[in-house]
Amino acid sequence: MSAVPADLAAALEAKLEGLLRRHGALDKHLKNADREVPDDWSERGSVLQNDEVMEELDEVTMEEVVQIRAALQRIEAGDYGDCLGCGEEIAPRRLAAIPESTLCIDCAVKAEGG
Repeated sequence: MSAVPADLAAALEAKLEGLLRRHGALDKHLKNADREVPDDWSERGSVLQNDEVMEELDEVTMEEVVQIRAALQRIEAGDYGDCLGCGEEIAPRRLAAIPESTLCIDCAVKAEGG
């Protein structure tokens, strides 16, 4: 494992906080806490269709939360930057672009079927 940049954990924590705020806002919206659902069936259909998009956005948000929490745990454990596929070091450029990466580029390509 290479040295972890000092500000990386703080940046990941900040990103995590933002994602959790987004999740809270989406959850509130989906539970109709911040809006009224129209009585008109056609308008209600539009609202429900929009909710499907919001639900997918929330799923993506929570997947990213899980990935960032895992990255923070790897930093704490001292194995951040090690590929979970082959055990080799993940390229610093890859980690700079995607700090929550768990696979080196070769293993990521293999995992995607390439």
